Amino acid sequence: MTTGRVNPDFTLEAQGITGLGTVYYNLLEPALIEIALKNNEGNLGQGGTFLVSTGEHTGRSPKDKFVVRTPDVEDTIWWENNKPMDPAKFDVLYADMLEHMKGKDYYVQDLYGGADPANRLDVRVVSELAWHNLFIRTMLRRPELSELDDFTADFTIINCPSFKADPEKHGCRSETVVALNFEKKLILIGNTEYAGENKKGVFTLLNYILPGKGIMAMHCSANHAPGNPVDTAIFFGLSGTGKTTLSADPDRVLIGDDEHGWSDKGTFNFEGGCYAKTINLSAEAEPEIYATCSMFGTVIENMVFDEHTKELDFQDSSLTENMRCAYPLHYISNASPTAMGGHPKNIILLTCDAYGVLPPIARLTPAQAMYHFLSGFTSKTPGTEVGVTEPIPTFSTCFGAPFMPRRPEAYGNLLREKIAKHGATCWLVNTGWTGGAFGVGSRMPIKATRNLLHAALEGTLAEVEFREDENFGFEVPVSVPGVADVLLDPRRTWADKDAFDAQAEKLVGMFKENFEQYLPYIDEDVKAAAIG
Repeated sequence: MTTGRVNPDFTLEAQGITGLGTVYYNLLEPALIEIALKNNEGNLGQGGTFLVSTGEHTGRSPKDKFVVRTPDVEDTIWWENNKPMDPAKFDVLYADMLEHMKGKDYYVQDLYGGADPANRLDVRVVSELAWHNLFIRTMLRRPELSELDDFTADFTIINCPSFKADPEKHGCRSETVVALNFEKKLILIGNTEYAGENKKGVFTLLNYILPGKGIMAMHCSANHAPGNPVDTAIFFGLSGTGKTTLSADPDRVLIGDDEHGWSDKGTFNFEGGCYAKTINLSAEAEPEIYATCSMFGTVIENMVFDEHTKELDFQDSSLTENMRCAYPLHYISNASPTAMGGHPKNIILLTCDAYGVLPPIARLTPAQAMYHFLSGFTSKTPGTEVGVTEPIPTFSTCFGAPFMPRRPEAYGNLLREKIAKHGATCWLVNTGWTGGAFGVGSRMPIKATRNLLHAALEGTLAEVEFREDENFGFEVPVSVPGVADVLLDPRRTWADKDAFDAQAEKLVGMFKENFEQYLPYIDEDVKAAAIG
């Protein structure tokens, strides 16, 4: 039995998925919430939000993610970073998952990945949980109802949390599995209720497909000046570095908070929603994001709440530090209706430095920008991955290694070419620690970060005096109105200057050691930008 609007020639049965119970196609938010409540998948929150716990998995499971090693991708996948799965094992996994699904109700959303019609990916998401369908409907771009009548998918994602993989039988690591098959245009997800796996699966697909068309796929947020899409800024960074917070600037137009493409026409969002961390979220610091936590249809993930009033506790991280809210982009008043912008005028590389060594902002040459883009230095923050309970300094190439199917140079060279062609100014911004390392120092004041970014985006920062950083060679402003001078010189913020010098030497050594892997693949000017 089927219900809902769908292309009659593109049902699940037409895809060879048969024997299910009721299949609900393209239900809208009210119906999905009603069914999720009926199925006891979560609770109705204030304002019509949906409150849910994802159980054991409160973050992504990168060690359980696989790419099927088929001939069409054999020579283009970065296998050192993407675990291979044997095609025959995948076929068994798929057959076993379909058998497991029989007789159960499923929920289908037909959606777009990409605001640019010329470069979007048409995606079908098949969910065991109604709230997963609500989540992905919120996060991807929604076709008009009339467009569903002839919709066919480029890729299909099947998410079945009750299915447990067999490592020996299916060629995976554990009972949890995320398997991408580019040849069969399928993603299979099993034994995890963490909804972020759905959206990151689509991001991984676009990260493989778009560079083959000369389009840069980016783990970044983006905004532009009011009434001036040409003045676009993009913010690279891993979860927890401030992409969502800093791009949701009330004085600029939000293009998107997480995933974008950069084509010959400009910047475009992959998504139709935002997936914001809510730990310590406040109405004073981030009023618009805070307000979405009591708006109809927002998915509230892994937050502690009062059993009777459903009031959220933004400080209680007992379930996870990675508690989040997923809301449609139009819930932000200054969001772009088109989710598209011009070529980036400013490129910001966000890092969360748990060592307390990097300055709050630095100006980069194009070669230095590629160096830091390939390095991708930051700190994994608690909750974003299973087992991460405190900040861990790490290098994640392109500020998104878990989602990069191709070798890093493919993305680095594309970025460099586009910077050269369009003349973007590049900045490194540290939202991590100052006055000492994690455990000793404190987080960089958000007000100072915002003031520095405003100065960079408005062009006034280019007019101040700069010094050359003795550890990294980039340029650091000496004095900026509205920001304490001492904050701009990390060494001055440390009580123990010798300890700072030792910490800086350690971090420089980590950069040098990490970058050795890229030396055979990069040009001489980027090598010269490398430390030492």
